[in-house]
Amino acid sequence: MTGEPLPYRPGDHMDHAETVRAVSAAEYRALMAGHPSGVAIVTSVGVDGQPVGLTCSSLCAVSLDPPLLLVCITNLSRTLGALQAAGMFAVNMIHRDGRLAAQAFAGEFDSRFASVRWSTTPLARLPYLPDDAHSVAECRVRSTVVAGDHTIVIGDVLTVDLRSPLPPLIYGRRRYVAWPQRRSRPRLRSLPRVPHRRYE
Repeated sequence: MTGEPLPYRPGDHMDHAETVRAVSAAEYRALMAGHPSGVAIVTSVGVDGQPVGLTCSSLCAVSLDPPLLLVCITNLSRTLGALQAAGMFAVNMIHRDGRLAAQAFAGEFDSRFASVRWSTTPLARLPYLPDDAHSVAECRVRSTVVAGDHTIVIGDVLTVDLRSPLPPLIYGRRRYVAWPQRRSRPRLRSLPRVPHRRYE
């Protein structure tokens, strides 16, 4: 049947009069746990001038031209309210040695920055984690969309700092792991360096 239309429309066989059982929270968590992703810490500044941040694994690229990315943050997050008010946020992409930082920023809100060394970015003066991030991006909030119990935040990427060659930290199946290393690396053709901003 290659190239031929299907003889039915998806969902036509369903009885719309009957109630479809809702997917449980446990089923949904189990589904998404099987989709590993990189780990980021999203940071911003509160209205009181204090740094705020949280660990986020819901991050993805949106557009190359202009450069856009998105993060998904729970609606109850104080970090979400802060970055919406500030209109700016930083994305710290965490390397394999930043596991403790990732765990700290997923824990008690008031003690997150007390457990890490942090500094501020040159453009927007946003907090970032120089010891734990392999890359950092400063972003301006372009738009937000409430989606269920989370908010999708789309940001314009203003600066990028490619800080460290350390491999990224990965989160999947409810645990952190380091990106696997090859025992022997193939020889690759050298590529031109991409200009980027160093924060230190």
